[in-house]
Amino acid sequence: MGALRAVTGTNEVELILVLLVAATLLAVLAQRLNLAYPIVLVLGGLALGLVPGLPRVALDPELVFTLFLPPLLFSAAFFMPWPEFKANLREILLLAVGLVVATTVAVAYVAWATIGLPLAIGFVLGAIVSPPDAIAATAIAERLKLPHRLVVVLEGESLINDAAGLVLFRFAVAAVVVGAFSVSGALLEFAKVAVGGVALGLVVAWLSIQLFRRIADAGIVTVLTLFGPFAAYLPAELLGFSGVLATVSAGIYVGWRSPTVFTPATRVRAGAVWTTLVFLLNGLAFILIGLQLPFILREIADEPPVMLAVAALSVIGAVILVRIVWILGSSALTGVVAPRLCARKPLPRWEQLTVLSWAGMRGIVSLAAALALPTAIASGAPFPNRGLVLFLAFSVILATLVLQGLTLPSLVRALGVGGADDGGEEKIEARRFSLEAAIMRIDELAKQDDLPADDLAHLRLRYEHALRVLDERDADAGDIDTHRRLQLELIAAERQVLLDLRRNGAISHDVFRDLERALDMRVAWLE
Repeated sequence: MGALRAVTGTNEVELILVLLVAATLLAVLAQRLNLAYPIVLVLGGLALGLVPGLPRVALDPELVFTLFLPPLLFSAAFFMPWPEFKANLREILLLAVGLVVATTVAVAYVAWATIGLPLAIGFVLGAIVSPPDAIAATAIAERLKLPHRLVVVLEGESLINDAAGLVLFRFAVAAVVVGAFSVSGALLEFAKVAVGGVALGLVVAWLSIQLFRRIADAGIVTVLTLFGPFAAYLPAELLGFSGVLATVSAGIYVGWRSPTVFTPATRVRAGAVWTTLVFLLNGLAFILIGLQLPFILREIADEPPVMLAVAALSVIGAVILVRIVWILGSSALTGVVAPRLCARKPLPRWEQLTVLSWAGMRGIVSLAAALALPTAIASGAPFPNRGLVLFLAFSVILATLVLQGLTLPSLVRALGVGGADDGGEEKIEARRFSLEAAIMRIDELAKQDDLPADDLAHLRLRYEHALRVLDERDADAGDIDTHRRLQLELIAAERQVLLDLRRNGAISHDVFRDLERALDMRVAWLE
């Protein structure tokens, strides 16, 4: 608990509860304003951090790396479609590794050229701000209904780039602290941590799947899934591998295998638990970003304001511009150098590439890395320009989240990229195949003498009716809402009768809850 504390001595449990309430209220405000909640949470935390008299909340970076990061990465990876991820792996790695390296180098030289920041310190700063945030990317992509391939690339990049950025950060800090750096050593180390992290994550995921298969209780399995991210992340870090890649690979593997491993009850229960957990962690993460401003301002109290402004604008500009040039430039170069590859797999349109190049919001990992900077080097002297690096990292996070996050929806609308198909046609077609398969199975079961013919006939009529309704909905999209409203009206009538029966004592509370849960599942299906 000491990893998150108020410097004024406020009780830590009370502090966390207050932050959770604040994050929830800010999320409600974001919904009312039709804004992505990470933006509102950061601005809300920023406003709270500047209020005189309120506790100053100090964030230990280990809290992010060991408590926040694993479950958030695992959850995002769990829903990452493996076939699409594999199909776009080249584009994802170009962004997650290539762009991270390019951004690190560009930031280092821009900071050196504009304010004279030593290159070694510049590389530390570049590594901190190079990886975009997975949480912000997912939250904004979901709201804007971007094309599916664009979402896969954006989320896939955000899942992997933390590993590249943190490895670069580790070597850059070591170069400053010790005063030595080896390119070949860095490449070998990166290969080791990457391969080792992925391998360990897959092993943990496979073992988890074997465990889940042997446990029937949905509640116990749900609890065990909460330990999964840490079972991958912590051992990987202890062994010197990438905890990020271990967690991501474990999440993708478990997510892909979950339909054949988890029972329906487990999926429903675990889904509700994980949705709540991810919301709470996201809320705390982004509000804590804003709350760190007082500590950062204290670190740079002696720096000239003009120099700080020039440095911040230069680094922010470099971070944004390098992403634009990298994405548009690499796409154009691929079209020239590998036309056959583009013929087999067409590149995204320039409108989509423009949106992708503007969706580079930074977040909690960059802040945690900045806060994790050591206070001294090997000789005992203070870590050079630590306060300036903290300020510049915070400036990049704030500018990209707020500037790009607020303007991205307008850019998407202007370029006509949003409003992608939500898979409605695929859902209808898949539902039709499943209903037809059920009818065929009923016909097969009807050939067995030990099954009641009346029950099978009744079931066949129900499935045939569902198939007819599906065909009617497919033929006339206007019937979809009408049919949905009718079903919701009927379910509401059923629910009212159950409430009356419970109130009159005709049924027990436990029976009511069981029947209520069944009605809730039917409503969830319609929504």
